[in-house]
Amino acid sequence: MTWLITGGAGYIGAHVVRSMMGAGERVVVLDDFSTGVAGRLGPDVSIVQGTVADADLVKQVCAEHSVTGVVHLAAQKQVGESVERPLRYYRENVGGLTTLLEAVVAAGITRFVFSSSAAVYGNPAVDLITEETPCVPLSPYGETKLAGEWLVRAAGRAHGIATACLRYFNVAGAAAPELADIGVYNVIPMVFDRLTRGESPRIFGDDYPTPDGTCVRDYIHVADLADAHLAAAQWLTRGDAGDVGDLTVNVGRGEGVSVRELISVIADVTGDQRPALVEGRRPGDAPRAVASATRAEETLGWTARRGVHEMIESAWRGWQLRHPGATRG
Repeated sequence: MTWLITGGAGYIGAHVVRSMMGAGERVVVLDDFSTGVAGRLGPDVSIVQGTVADADLVKQVCAEHSVTGVVHLAAQKQVGESVERPLRYYRENVGGLTTLLEAVVAAGITRFVFSSSAAVYGNPAVDLITEETPCVPLSPYGETKLAGEWLVRAAGRAHGIATACLRYFNVAGAAAPELADIGVYNVIPMVFDRLTRGESPRIFGDDYPTPDGTCVRDYIHVADLADAHLAAAQWLTRGDAGDVGDLTVNVGRGEGVSVRELISVIADVTGDQRPALVEGRRPGDAPRAVASATRAEETLGWTARRGVHEMIESAWRGWQLRHPGATRG
């Protein structure tokens, strides 16, 4: 098998490349480097600069590299931005996926792994979110991921493509400092950023119906997430496409961690014990969002192996690499 990994120079993509190559899979990366970093990839990785919206380029890459499967990670992914720029998100996330699938069909490729998100669920009032929990996305980003799942499955049924849709929960950590997330969009790097600037971390709401009043989330180490992609890709290669069908799985640990608990672990790792500032709730934040990861274990034989402390320690090492002034308090 040769796998085309779109967005393979991104934070998650680079980890997927590392996991798949470590298992002996052949890969080629397609990335426009809008957020990806070529330095995350080793010299032995085949890299093509471009976008999935370029139909001719995608067809050329598939032909020249004899691609037999695709792992599609390239997408716009900021929830807040998607509210402000829905047309961009639909154009790039759904339109780009459409172009990619057309190239896949033309090339006779029969294996496709799709990067989805727990954002497809919205804010369900359940203890554990299963794959059968109704999908009611609350943002254009979540809508594009759900529409992407529909499109992937429909194309799979129509054209004999075995598909897997992976619904990520909250991704954190790094397998190596140079692979760390360089954005400041998620809670852990946001706390790091404030501590580095000498400011207290913020908690948005402490009056939720949870044990300590703060939101509870399911955090998954990015290296575990990458291994889930490898497991899904390998699952798709077992049997003919018609026999395998399609798969949709949550990728999480199945354990909830509150924002206050998370900040406590960050304080332990960084040595910065300054108290958090409590501010008002943000619109749309669910009290609890924790995955049921049973299907991934039963179907793929995959379970998360790394805990929250390891996620934060590895993320902090990556942060320090880019911010040399960030030291333990």
